Formats: sequence, C-alpha cells, structure tokens
Amino acid sequence: MNTRTVILWDPLVRLFHWSLVLVVLANLFVNEKGEQWHQWLGYTGGAWVLLRVVWGFVGKGAARWTDFFPTPTRLWQHARALLRGEPYHRMGHSPIGALVMLLMMLCVLGLAVTGFMYLHSERFGYELWLEDLHSLLAASLLTLVCVHIVAAVFESWRLKENLPLSMITGKRRLRDDAQE
Repeated sequence: MNTRTVILWDPLVRLFHWSLVLVVLANLFVNEKGEQWHQWLGYTGGAWVLLRVVWGFVGKGAARWTDFFPTPTRLWQHARALLRGEPYHRMGHSPIGALVMLLMMLCVLGLAVTGFMYLHSERFGYELWLEDLHSLLAASLLTLVCVHIVAAVFESWRLKENLPLSMITGKRRLRDDAQE
C-alpha cells in the first residue's frame, strides 16, 4: 500500500470546519440563548456556511460539491460496503459523511435564520413555533455533531488512519484503493 501523503483539505475548508466547531461549542455550551455573543456567533456560523456553499463551486479538489455530493448511487455503494464489512476508502468525504455534513450545514443555516427571525419577531409576527424550531434545530445539530465525531473515530479505527488529524494538517495518506 502506498504511504505517501497529499494535501486534501485546503486552508479555507479547515478554517470553515474549526470555526464552526468553535461557534457551535460556544453557542450550545457557553453563551446564554439570546445574548449578543450568541446572536453574533450564530450569524458568523451562517456566514461561514454560505461561504462554504460558494467554495463548493469555486474551490478545488475535495472542496468541490461534485467531488463528494451524496448521490443515491454513492450512498448506496457506501452503505452496502459498510453493511458487508467491506473496505470503502475515499480520499475526501465518504457519501454518508457528506450527507451528515450537509445536514449539519443546513442546521447551522437554519439556526442563523430562525435566530434572526426570533430576534426581530415584531417584524415577523412572533409565534411559539419559531422558538420551538430553533430549539429543534439546535438539538438536531448536536445529535449530528455526535454522529460525526463517533463516525470519524470509528472510520479512523477501521481505516487505520487518523482522520481528524487530516482536518488539522490538511494532509491525508494517499491510498491506492480509494473509491472514485
């Protein structure tokens, strides 16, 4: 097996990832709901997601949507390999990992929008559903983050490669058996 490394995650993707980690941790566990820091960090998280969406079209390699978008075929192939205990190596996001990533991004964007609407409820007509939706999105995001962490640890063990380290260094071991 090849043991060379390649730069997989560009600086913007890594900065996006770790910035969202800080925003989510701060807003879930440090800041009080409704505080000014909570609001601004929420807007920052939403802005990062919008920037990442654009970067998915103009970035290169593993940052591009076309590289990892979780199509039904890709999801099926990945799920089948996992269920059969077969190896499934991709240099970038796995299809199921990409689906979880997209869901997390949608939650962050939804939190920014519902937070803004809640803050300006006099303009939008405050209703309890808005606060409930914001709380549901926060709980969903926390669940997805936990799935993401467990999956990264599991896949690191299964592939015998430190995947979280690659999101710090940007480097990943080049594999001869990687999918597409």
